[in-house]
Amino acid sequence: MGAYAAVVLAGGAARRMGGVDKPALPVGGRSMRDRVLSAIADASPRILVGPADTPPAGVRVTRERPPGGGPVAATAAGLALLDAGTSVVALLAADLPLLTRDAVALLLRALADPAGGRVEADGACYVDADGRRQMLCGVWRVPALRGALDRLAAERGGSVAGAPVRALLAGLAVREVAWAGDGPPPWFDCDTDEDVRRAEEWAR
Repeated sequence: MGAYAAVVLAGGAARRMGGVDKPALPVGGRSMRDRVLSAIADASPRILVGPADTPPAGVRVTRERPPGGGPVAATAAGLALLDAGTSVVALLAADLPLLTRDAVALLLRALADPAGGRVEADGACYVDADGRRQMLCGVWRVPALRGALDRLAAERGGSVAGAPVRALLAGLAVREVAWAGDGPPPWFDCDTDEDVRRAEEWAR
């Protein structure tokens, strides 16, 4: 699979970490946000959804409506900036400090691989060792994602604010990808201070 866009969701409240700007926390000497953006350096455009006083070079920034409206509202805001011809988008949380370009490439290959299933997949995302889908560490076909947003908005009276990601992706055909590469799991997200410490150890 060739060209793809990327939307990075960075607007969470980080309640379990005292409301800090979680994506700005450093891991291995770089913010988690910048590590994610580096892993998708070959995406075009790269869109960051969330607060950003100093937008990174080459990255478009927007906000979900309302601010703090959750990951589905943030997804809608990011997709709104994509060109009409964009076919594939990586949808990623901004707190994935162990994500790499190789890990993103594996997802893109899984989405494009016709041998991966008899039905063309709408998206591909990582699953952890317990088989749980890491839905904000995946790549998706844009028309399918837009359709899912439209359906969810219709079900919720026109607004997707506060909707869970699993409700957005529930009706899509998802190709699950287990990480078998070198290094730590790219889907590892940091929801607590302990998670950040663990990621720091892996990143050394």
